[in-house]
Amino acid sequence: MPDRDASDPSSDSRPGAAGARDAHFDDAAARETGFDARADRPRRDPARCDRSRLGPAHSDAARPDPAPRGATRSGAAIGNETGALALLRLLAAGGASAARRALLDACGGASAALAAGAPAWARAELSAQQIARLRGPADEALWRSAGWCADADRRLLDWLARPGRQLIAWNDPDYPALLRRAPNPPLALFVAGEPGRLWHPSVAVVGSRSPTPAGTANAADFARALARSGLAVTSGLAAGIDAAAHRAALEAGGLTVAVLGTGPDLAYPRRHADLLERIAAEGVAVSEYPPGTEARPAHFPARNRIVAGLSLGALVIEAAERSGALITARLAAECGREVFAVPGSIHNPLARGCHRLIREGAGLVESAAEVAAALAPVAAELADGLRRRLGAPIDGGHAAVIQAGQDDPSPVSGDSDPPDFADPDYQSLWNALGFDPTGMDELVHRTGLTTAELSSMLLVMELEGRVSAQHGRYFRNR
Repeated sequence: MPDRDASDPSSDSRPGAAGARDAHFDDAAARETGFDARADRPRRDPARCDRSRLGPAHSDAARPDPAPRGATRSGAAIGNETGALALLRLLAAGGASAARRALLDACGGASAALAAGAPAWARAELSAQQIARLRGPADEALWRSAGWCADADRRLLDWLARPGRQLIAWNDPDYPALLRRAPNPPLALFVAGEPGRLWHPSVAVVGSRSPTPAGTANAADFARALARSGLAVTSGLAAGIDAAAHRAALEAGGLTVAVLGTGPDLAYPRRHADLLERIAAEGVAVSEYPPGTEARPAHFPARNRIVAGLSLGALVIEAAERSGALITARLAAECGREVFAVPGSIHNPLARGCHRLIREGAGLVESAAEVAAALAPVAAELADGLRRRLGAPIDGGHAAVIQAGQDDPSPVSGDSDPPDFADPDYQSLWNALGFDPTGMDELVHRTGLTTAELSSMLLVMELEGRVSAQHGRYFRNR
């Protein structure tokens, strides 16, 4: 995360620059619901709006439950041109997103929401300007008014035609549970990579755009150890600490998530284009802006709220007193997430932001093991929620999600007897896996299951501690 610098659009750390955050994460309520996707909730007819759901108020604090298991996946719901362009128009309407989220929930999808017309839009409390934009043509003027490129519709369809590219709406079952419960979650996510990876327990590793050599080394060391412990490393692809954390996680064979302040096809800074391409192939890159969208100053504080919302906690490595990393830390705290900071020399100006966070209550940490130990219970809770979302009937007690207290953990130990899965598909996948890394294509061949099915099942097994992944290949832990 960059420090304040007039030459860097991500450096704006003025009060309020992170955008609207009226509502706050209700930690007690989230723990009570336990990330439950409520798979037995009845589905709505996507062709009609449920007018009873368009109440008099739709604040950021009033969040609908995640979509039920069995609801249409993003590849089917928004992978078609009509649905994708309809969602793009909803995004281009701009303004507060709470009303548009309520409209999507009531109508079941973007196409139905547009077809519902102005009366339904008014009942959802869209503003007059939002309604005017939805009534107008989907043309160059609309895209430019949203701050996008003039051919945003064509760029989106071209981008979606590439393998591993998806557009996930707020009401999609793949929308990440943690982000759903954050203040002001995005209406949609443009995802390069497997969207199920956004459910993986992660830590936001952030800091200065111009770190000291020691800060860069610390970022790499922490990210490498966190990745080996089973946590994903989330950051913003910025220069300095962000890039060091992403690269170290990839080098460790772990998962990293890049949240962009541009469209999902553009790297900022541009010299990180190769890094972005690698993350999209081996991890996941995500943006709330459509393809072709260039960097703007306001995008980066907004990006920080997604970095915080996707993560179980935020770790600040090095940061000046006025740093974008402190925005991420503050947003993480507002989400009810843990905040950690690495102390430094009193003579280092890039340690002052970390010292300020520690004075304000952030956890002082000296090793990744301390971070993993603090987050292990919450990560296990997230794993339980993911199993419920997928309806994964994995028998027996589940192993620890994170090897807390170990910077370089050994594989999870367990019973020597092979597990007996109630679901035959999980049993087939387990039988197809060995202790040698196996690629996705080979697993598809061995099991007869689709790549999408296997990706979700493997993620559950990873969170259970049964399976590990390195460089896109999977193998048993025991």
